[in-house]
Amino acid sequence: MIIDTHSQLFTGESIESLPEEMAAGYRTMFTEVAMPTIEDTIADMDAAGVAKAVIVGLDAETTFRYGVSNALVAKTVASYPDRLIGFAGADPHKGKLACDALIRAVNELGLRGLKLLPHLHRLLANDPAMYPLYETAAGLGIPVLFHTGTQFHAGTKIKYCMPVDLDDVAVDFPKLTIIMAHFGYPWFYEGLAVVARNPNVYFNIAGWAPRYIPEPVITQINGPLKYKALFGSDYPLLTRVRIMKELDLLKINDNARELLLESNPRRVLGIGD
Repeated sequence: MIIDTHSQLFTGESIESLPEEMAAGYRTMFTEVAMPTIEDTIADMDAAGVAKAVIVGLDAETTFRYGVSNALVAKTVASYPDRLIGFAGADPHKGKLACDALIRAVNELGLRGLKLLPHLHRLLANDPAMYPLYETAAGLGIPVLFHTGTQFHAGTKIKYCMPVDLDDVAVDFPKLTIIMAHFGYPWFYEGLAVVARNPNVYFNIAGWAPRYIPEPVITQINGPLKYKALFGSDYPLLTRVRIMKELDLLKINDNARELLLESNPRRVLGIGD
């Protein structure tokens, strides 16, 4: 079983719910290819042999009026409950309201994780304003997926995406499961160090065509961090079909490959046999 720990809900319905300036940017992104439907997502999963995939909500309403609602994520998951796993979005600037919304997303909507994008929140991951959400997520027993490293949202600042900031979070919340998206590139040495020293921190390879993943990251997937590496696509920014073809060309040993694609995602996402 292949499990994708990180993909986007960039369907027409989600894009059209965004503020016009952001919606226009996504429309431009998909000019060469039709804006994907959820059926396209499932078809790509089938073609790549992916059994389950995380889709994420986003909430940066306070700073950018940007969001993919938890209700839409839950509705989409309900259409393919055996294939899709929903992660909630939350806006840390909303304080207790955000924490309450996260609790509802998990307990009432059935979402199973939290996605945060520090550059859209304009907060470092270790900013105290973030901590109530971490406490809530830890209490709910759900993982938190953080964007780290470079990004291309207009008007945002990369300084908010440093993977080393997650070290504070991991130490302050040892019972919180943390997923470092995109292995923190270009600061992947720092990111991998954070993963290595904290038992509750993992990293995924989402958003990277495998042929371009830096060799030191592959070395860690094969050995020292083989139990901490997670498969992710960031679909539709990259298709899973392309990713799986390119993974086959990399020198990843069979044990590390199985851990990356199945065993580690199962453990982090709480997926039984």
